[in-house]
Amino acid sequence: MLIIFVNSILYSQQSDLSKAVNSISSYIASDKFVQIKKDYGDLSVADSIFNYAVKYTNGDYSEALLALSAATLPYREVPIVIPIINSIWNYPLVSAGDSVYYLKNKNLPTKFFYDTPQNEYGDKDKTAHFFGFAFLEYSTLIFDFENLIGNFIEAFEEDFKVQSSVDYRDLEVNFLGKCFGRLLKKDKSILPSHILVMRTLYYFGNPL
Repeated sequence: MLIIFVNSILYSQQSDLSKAVNSISSYIASDKFVQIKKDYGDLSVADSIFNYAVKYTNGDYSEALLALSAATLPYREVPIVIPIINSIWNYPLVSAGDSVYYLKNKNLPTKFFYDTPQNEYGDKDKTAHFFGFAFLEYSTLIFDFENLIGNFIEAFEEDFKVQSSVDYRDLEVNFLGKCFGRLLKKDKSILPSHILVMRTLYYFGNPL
């Protein structure tokens, strides 16, 4: 699964990346972030988070995307079922301290698309989906992890009760994240909003 894979890498580079995760989380929890979200909307704050992470990592886009993948997760543990003993193990994820974590979750972008659920949670998990798959596409890996784990993350979220069924919207956001990661290799001026907006433009602009 994406979350476990990303988190295992985070633990192997704990010192620098955990600091980045905490810094990004603190930024999302800040009054400045809330004001940007209020003034310019959720797509713009996705760009703001990305720009902050790139600046913090001194232009290391791979490290920035990895830290963003962890910092924007709206949960701290993954319940893993151990089949042999039929037991559940809560696998801990890298996250900020309690006060920052809860405020960060409150401030995460929730409205990215025309069909965003009209509830408090909205698209809160889509930021992590997007940056996680952007990281996997941007970084040079031995084989194609994106397609291997793309469907498994949906099953995880169903078990975790984040949503009641597999969400095709998550798969579409995964694809958009891959597009962003691929284009970022060639053009460092591209921003998350340039890609995220394509989903809405497609559905309203598609003549079929």
